[in-house]
Amino acid sequence: MDWNHYRFMSMWDLAAPPGAVYQLLERAEQYPRWWPQVREVTPVDDTSGTTRIRSLIPYDLVITFRERRRDPLAGVLEVALTGDLEGWARWTVTRHGAGSRATYEQEVEVRKRLLRVLAVPGRPVFRANHALMMRAGRRGLAARLEAV
Repeated sequence: MDWNHYRFMSMWDLAAPPGAVYQLLERAEQYPRWWPQVREVTPVDDTSGTTRIRSLIPYDLVITFRERRRDPLAGVLEVALTGDLEGWARWTVTRHGAGSRATYEQEVEVRKRLLRVLAVPGRPVFRANHALMMRAGRRGLAARLEAV
């Protein structure tokens, strides 16, 4: 097993229509307004940027993202990731009941040295930290959608 390889999936059921959810998710530079752990997003151009993320555990992850797919009709946003994490992340927004479901998938290799050193004992903590971050993101997005 590669202790530095992670695959995550989260599903967020939201009361808003898919188009509204997709529009907020495609504006990465606005994530810090509604997702507390996304501390900053700095666009480089129309299809790439850098982000700094910090959750409950006191370490920052700095990641460069580059758009791989933006398909509003299919509800898909996908980026390649480099930096402290290398791999990819994807949002897929679909209709679900009267609202929508935003499915987040991520497959990454940890590159940050300290996290690699702590890979074996830290893995359960890192996974729990990710889950807490995703829970806060869902709450923040839901509140943002209600305010719009």
